[in-house]
Amino acid sequence: MSQTAEFFLAFALVLAAAKVFGQLAHRIGQPAVVGEIVVGVLLSPVVLPGAASRVLIPQGIAPLLTALANVGLATFMFMIGHELEGSLLRGRTRSALGLAVGSVVPPFVGGILLAVPLAGAYAPRSHAAFVTFVGVAMSVTAFPVLARILATTGLNRTQLGGLTLAAAAIGDVVAWVGVAAIAVTSGVTGSWRIALLPVYLVLMVGVVRPVVGRVMRAAQARPDLAPGLIPTLGVGLMLSCAATEWLGLHFIFGGFVFGAVLPRSGLDRVRRTVIEGMEHAGSLLLPLYFVIAGTKVTISGFTGARVGVLVSVIAVAIGTKAIGAYWGARVTGVRHGEALVASVLMNTRGLTEIVVVGIALDLGIIDQNFYSMMVIMAVLTTAITGPLLRLVRRHVPRAEARVTAVAGQQEAIRTE
Repeated sequence: MSQTAEFFLAFALVLAAAKVFGQLAHRIGQPAVVGEIVVGVLLSPVVLPGAASRVLIPQGIAPLLTALANVGLATFMFMIGHELEGSLLRGRTRSALGLAVGSVVPPFVGGILLAVPLAGAYAPRSHAAFVTFVGVAMSVTAFPVLARILATTGLNRTQLGGLTLAAAAIGDVVAWVGVAAIAVTSGVTGSWRIALLPVYLVLMVGVVRPVVGRVMRAAQARPDLAPGLIPTLGVGLMLSCAATEWLGLHFIFGGFVFGAVLPRSGLDRVRRTVIEGMEHAGSLLLPLYFVIAGTKVTISGFTGARVGVLVSVIAVAIGTKAIGAYWGARVTGVRHGEALVASVLMNTRGLTEIVVVGIALDLGIIDQNFYSMMVIMAVLTTAITGPLLRLVRRHVPRAEARVTAVAGQQEAIRTE
């Protein structure tokens, strides 16, 4: 069989399996990413014999699937950058900052304390980079997954939902900046080109933003130009990803920055076109990334000691995030019941955590065993969010009713 035929067969198999398991995960109240990671694990040598795994995903085809997955990941990062708007903080700055600080600082400190004795065993290169990375990884909250959970549960119509979404947005920005800083300061990029990063940022804000703004305003005024907008932005996205990769940063930062600099004001119709187009591309290709992430998980070397490390990773991740988020919400005046709900929601790591640990593995900051532990932790903390949220909500119905009523009153005032 030709390599082209093998590629299309493997692509169809992986995509179909990702969609099926994603839907199964959704049916049991889990985000699709949980099912997609499970597919990757099932297709990996962890479950299948090595020969069978290579038949399903031939060795020469894996790089091609990875390339497509990276395009889906770049699109996903573009969406994150574009959806993180300053309007999320409007009217809730103090509470959002308090919740964000509580959900970032304690997990960051806890992750560092956990990582110090582990660096010798799991850091292939710089111990400092490993320790700092674990702190950043523990502090992650998955903004996209959280947004979908809020929409599914109806909490997006409450003040509490808006508060947690704003705090997660702040935390995501801090996490991406932290990962970029680790890549630069640890020397893993190994390139003088990183010194040109300020030039890249100035060009993105001073040149790319105005040019793209003119293109988007033209499409807003003339609907017949809208179909050509997605390919145009696709070119810009790929160039931005290529630029950050050339600079020595991961390409995902190019996707994030390109999405962040796109104009927003007065372009609602065009923005809907952009978001819908990018979502279609992402829904096709992004599952590949998480399936491939699952195939990299290995548990063959998990001895009793490593199982103990895994349990510690999970305990620190859940405990520090829950306690920190609850404390951060309470000190800014959020009531007990709402703070409990917020502490559960902020433990959602999902897609963002998988991407972050994948970058760390690519850069040689962590090894394969620690990568596997972090992926398992990310899937577990995402999977338990739904059940824990349902459990907590049974005990705080009055708090939710109150915030829903307040949100409704505010909406009525805005529309009068």
